[in-house]
Amino acid sequence: MKNYQTSQLRNVAVVAHGGSGKTSLVEAMVFNTGTLSRLGRVEDGTTVADYHPEETARKMTIHTSLVPVEWNNSKINLLDTPGFSDFIGEVKGSLRVADGALMVVSAVDGVQVQHEVIWDMCEELPKIVVINKMDRENANFDKVLEDLKSKFGANFVPIQLPIGAFTDFTGVVNIIDQKALTGDGKGKETPIPGELVDQTAVYREALVEAAAEGDDELTMKYLEGEELTPDEIKDGFRKCLALGKVVPVLACSATKNIGVAQILDFLAAYFPAPKVEEGPVAALVFKTIADPYVGKMNFIRVFRGQLRNDSAIVNVTKDKPEKIGQILYVRGKTTGPTEVVPCGDLAVLVKLQDTNTGDTLADKDKPMELAGIDFPVPTLTTAVAPKSKNDEDKLGDALLKLTEEDPTIKVQKNTETKQTLLITMGEAQTQIMVERLKKKFGVDVVLEEPKVPYRETIRKKVEVEGKHKKQSGGRGQYGHVWIRFEPSQEHFVFAEEVFGGAVPKNYFPAVEKGLREAMEEGVLAGFPVTGLKATLYDGSYHPVDSSEMAFKIAAHLAFKKGCEQASPVLLEPIQNVEVTVPEQFMGDIISDFNTKRGRVLGTEPMGKLVKVRAQVPLSEMYRYAIDLKSMTQGRGSFTMEFYSYEEFSGREAELVIKKAREEKEANK
Repeated sequence: MKNYQTSQLRNVAVVAHGGSGKTSLVEAMVFNTGTLSRLGRVEDGTTVADYHPEETARKMTIHTSLVPVEWNNSKINLLDTPGFSDFIGEVKGSLRVADGALMVVSAVDGVQVQHEVIWDMCEELPKIVVINKMDRENANFDKVLEDLKSKFGANFVPIQLPIGAFTDFTGVVNIIDQKALTGDGKGKETPIPGELVDQTAVYREALVEAAAEGDDELTMKYLEGEELTPDEIKDGFRKCLALGKVVPVLACSATKNIGVAQILDFLAAYFPAPKVEEGPVAALVFKTIADPYVGKMNFIRVFRGQLRNDSAIVNVTKDKPEKIGQILYVRGKTTGPTEVVPCGDLAVLVKLQDTNTGDTLADKDKPMELAGIDFPVPTLTTAVAPKSKNDEDKLGDALLKLTEEDPTIKVQKNTETKQTLLITMGEAQTQIMVERLKKKFGVDVVLEEPKVPYRETIRKKVEVEGKHKKQSGGRGQYGHVWIRFEPSQEHFVFAEEVFGGAVPKNYFPAVEKGLREAMEEGVLAGFPVTGLKATLYDGSYHPVDSSEMAFKIAAHLAFKKGCEQASPVLLEPIQNVEVTVPEQFMGDIISDFNTKRGRVLGTEPMGKLVKVRAQVPLSEMYRYAIDLKSMTQGRGSFTMEFYSYEEFSGREAELVIKKAREEKEANK
């Protein structure tokens, strides 16, 4: 693929709700350039964009694919993004490097949930809408247009009208040029059908009015009643689109390849080109994958200067030097080398050592850090464990590589519960991560429920004796302590009030160490103990048989007896939770928190949305990502962070204690 000047580039994020046909549209665009001999199908797993094994198996987009097409002396970098909510991070990365979004909407289904979610994400970007599937039964262009206007309230202006629908869909009317094109591919010019003449005139007037808003001189000319020339209309409309004042609407059938060439014409002629920024090179990594043949691949956009094969660059984000090896242009899984990437273009760097998604690469002498990518926070937590103990180290390395590829997954090691936690955006992403672990890294894993890191504490003050005495020939063992245990606001406080040398000072550290070790396992259910003050106030020793070990054991004995007598109680972690949802779901969210033993702290209006703040037990929140998606049809989001430990009692606490004791007994 040849190099293009920045003014000839178009970076287009193709976005949609899953099933709207965006991958089929991208496929048809590639086919129209003559690159493909036949049109691939999502159902057959033969499209250029969906080439990963998990995509062909599921017949859905999971990874963003970079698919450039050359058309009318322009290079259009199409970023085919996933339409399923679990992979919204891929959309975020693509929108960061695109100069606008092409939203595909089904002519049958209209605006769906992910359309609404993504629309808010690309609010600052120029947008166009393609109403696809005009060849399907119940396709209705006018109904979808009204749906768009009512949902988003933007200035939607059709620049194409479909000729017919369902089996009668034969072409489109180009409102800008006022001509009809029928048939597939580039189409054949025909007279505008009589039934569309009046509608074409109405929409052309709306188009001219929108074009006039793109330029002050054109606005004055339009208001004074002068007619705009065709070139003025096109230039004004181009500017208006770049400013986001208008959202053009087009129509097509991707699978029949009707109207697709005209969409390419529009992108080449009207879609905004990247802004040229002179100076030393600066590029942003927006995606990373580990290819089994090529190795690590970093997808980049050059925002400033030019990137050359011999560029001396640094990873500004990590302050690490990097060496440019090979630069590739890619189209799906097909690659080809290039020596230089101009400002605004997208490409792939291979085998960089320390660079991952979100990092800035820049000239080492004049480094400039670009704004990163605001990825969503994963919220669905699952525990993963290797099926074979031999794979434990292998699992850790594999999970680390997965997090390098995908910033929307997190891995945590919970030292209290001894579990490895995989945190994702949803169930589908979790399942795909499990498949990747097996196929890519040869690690079979089992998924488990995450264990809640409960704690134990005491509720009253007690004084107890701990005595360890052992005589079995030769030197014996002797340690004897009296300790006062009482609740504390701090995790652990050790004090001593020993008089007259009843316990020598050199044994105090052994007593404290014995208590700290004993606190790792409480008497109720074996959970760690917290909120404890222990005061050593008396005891005795033997000049020969006493030792540090004997006093550690005595402290252990005192601890167990003290906790049993001091009204032990279970503590559970409480999370601060913030849920952001459309206002109509607020009542459902609050009701649901009440069933989860949560405390709703308040609500806060945020335009069309509302934020609900609550404090909820962690045990109720591990699967909340699934609950929230169900309650809001995917329109809600939430964040949570640890707040405190609180007393946990009643029937549910008893069940937790019983289960923990049974597990402890089974593991003996």
